Amino acid sequence: MGKLVSTIFVTLDGVYQAPGGPQEDPSGGFDQGGWSFPLGDDDFGRFVIEVFDRAGAFLLGRRTYDIFASYWPKMTDPADPIATRLNALPKYVVSSTLTSPEWSGTTVVGGDLAKEVQALKERTEGELQIHGSGALVRSLLDLRLIDTLHLLTFPVVLGAGRRLFEEGAVPTRFRRTGGRVTGAGVSIQSYDLLGSPEYGSYALPEDA
Repeated sequence: MGKLVSTIFVTLDGVYQAPGGPQEDPSGGFDQGGWSFPLGDDDFGRFVIEVFDRAGAFLLGRRTYDIFASYWPKMTDPADPIATRLNALPKYVVSSTLTSPEWSGTTVVGGDLAKEVQALKERTEGELQIHGSGALVRSLLDLRLIDTLHLLTFPVVLGAGRRLFEEGAVPTRFRRTGGRVTGAGVSIQSYDLLGSPEYGSYALPEDA
């Protein structure tokens, strides 16, 4: 059975919207797209390639799917490890409105999200990977379906845009399994989802 692995870019204030370019996702009047690009150095590139090397299939939210489908099919260099995998491996897009996806190898996932994603995990060899797709990631974290979260935090604050963790997220505990900081200052941290948080207190004992 495959692991469900999320790789997502966020700012210091938790924004995940439109990291790759100004036109990527201007919804809600967001005009700061492209904030990750100036920090995408060789260290960053190496990590991303490492992640894609472990992919068995991809699970994407509709917005991220549309962004990827307009770009990656045009990248046909067989030496490009990211394009090669995205174009060749199975892709699943969560949508209630998309009916006939044009990107080869795409299947639309509708219905019961928890049931569908669990079934995809069970039939995927290697990692079932989510890239971007912040709203979908949040839903799957709340459903306890994500196994590993690669959280890439960029040293920038935007003050606007959609945030990964908002009021109402299900309280969740993680265990850090590894990480590094790129030369440009991007903090790459990997976490396995453990379940609910544990709590304690620094208060003095009653009889102190």
